[in-house]
Amino acid sequence: MPERYVLAIVPDELWSRVKPVLPRPKPLSESRRLRAPDRTVLAGILFVMRTGVRWMDLPLELGCSGSTCLRRLKEWHVSGVWAQIVDVLMTQLSDAKMLEWSRVTLDPADIAAR
Repeated sequence: MPERYVLAIVPDELWSRVKPVLPRPKPLSESRRLRAPDRTVLAGILFVMRTGVRWMDLPLELGCSGSTCLRRLKEWHVSGVWAQIVDVLMTQLSDAKMLEWSRVTLDPADIAAR
């Protein structure tokens, strides 16, 4: 059941573009639990970003918890992977003519003061 939701949020074409920028998973030690699949986690992250739902309210039907998605987002952000994923997403949207550049705004809070 979760796979259906994941495929709706992260279709094969998008996944084929995102997968190459993701780091290879580290081998599991005996003490670690199984790592949630990256595609499932990405679907959860995109669901939260699209809907505005709180991380803790992420529907479990997506296949992973909000805390897992938030932890992976932080991991990807610190490693620079998230910026690459955003580039892929923006390119995909631009190619599909789904970006409305006339509505883009810049938040001054995102610009470092000198």
